[in-house]
Amino acid sequence: MSEQGRRAAGVVILGAGQAGFQVAASLREAGFADPITLVGDEGLPYQRPPLSKAYLAGKTDAAGLSLRPATFFAEHRITHRPHVTATAIAREARRVALSDGTDLAYDHLVLATGARNRALPVPGASLAGVHQLRSLTDADALKAALAGARAIAIVGAGFIGLEFAGICAGRGLPVTVVEAADRPMARAVSAEMAGFFTRAHTDAGIRFAFGAGVQAVEGEAGRAVAVRLGDGSAIAADLVLVGIGVVPNQELAEAAGLAVGDGIHTDAFLATSDPAVSALGDCARVPSRFLEGSPVRIESVQNAVDQGRCLAARLTGRPTAYAAVPWFWSDQGPHKLQIAGLAQPGDASVARASETGLSVFRYRQGQLAAVESVDRPADHMAARRILGLGLALAPEQAADPHYDLKALVKGA
Repeated sequence: MSEQGRRAAGVVILGAGQAGFQVAASLREAGFADPITLVGDEGLPYQRPPLSKAYLAGKTDAAGLSLRPATFFAEHRITHRPHVTATAIAREARRVALSDGTDLAYDHLVLATGARNRALPVPGASLAGVHQLRSLTDADALKAALAGARAIAIVGAGFIGLEFAGICAGRGLPVTVVEAADRPMARAVSAEMAGFFTRAHTDAGIRFAFGAGVQAVEGEAGRAVAVRLGDGSAIAADLVLVGIGVVPNQELAEAAGLAVGDGIHTDAFLATSDPAVSALGDCARVPSRFLEGSPVRIESVQNAVDQGRCLAARLTGRPTAYAAVPWFWSDQGPHKLQIAGLAQPGDASVARASETGLSVFRYRQGQLAAVESVDRPADHMAARRILGLGLALAPEQAADPHYDLKALVKGA
């Protein structure tokens, strides 16, 4: 990337989460020699998924979340700029202005700006006792509030909300989950899988209010005491967790004139409309072979890591279109949900149940599109291979509990 007669500015990465970190690490692993600068608004890069799982459950501490110790960055000549954000991109000059008043030159700019939690747009949403969960700071505040909580309301029955509900139920705390849809995880899983988790959580003592909108969070002396629903009823709660999705951090890219729309638009090689700028991770909208080439924005560790490796390969002269199999997981109480592939609302479902769990195979136009598994890790691992290799699996084979998925993969 260096130009003769001047010192290389190298790669500047905006965002020090999983995606940004992975680009930096993979570039060095691939032998990239020019400068790398990693800019982030927090401290050392860390894992976010355990925040709603092991961290809140007390099974790991902040040190256990770190992706690498501080020595890693010095040893690999990665300049880490913590507690600072980018405020503007000057694309013609190839410079980025930072919130501390400095700026950085770049040969190539990587946007790994992630996403932020969607705010609850009702009166009382800013009362003390109302929490969100995205960062380590959020998790620490939530952990402290949980220690003294008497009644809990969770707005949103997505992964984060249900993971937290499982932790609360495990502590014997009364918890109610409020969800606008008619079932949990409505956008993420099939009706069959949603039914499994509705029953499992209900059996654990978690209450659900489906088809319910939130009118307001009510408070006394500046603190939340209840969540008022659209039908006028109220749920007592001195701790409220809001988990109603995220919004991609695309404003910086938009102000710089890059194409955006529910994420920063890229091609299959993670390049934006400016060849000197790439985007990846939660903030990027990328064409997917698992959606017939349609663009999609995926929020997962797997996506961030695999896109980081893909981008590093392109920047070091080994371009390959991004084609990794998407996969996700969620630990909810004693159950582990794992998903491979990308399902759509209209996809058909074929269930394979057993005493140990459930797998739901999703089909689109007769082709396997995704597999949802709970407490069936072997099915999940086989599904990732089947989808990655594009193997044919007929619906009747998927429904047959005696059909050997491993044998199908081994025979490929």
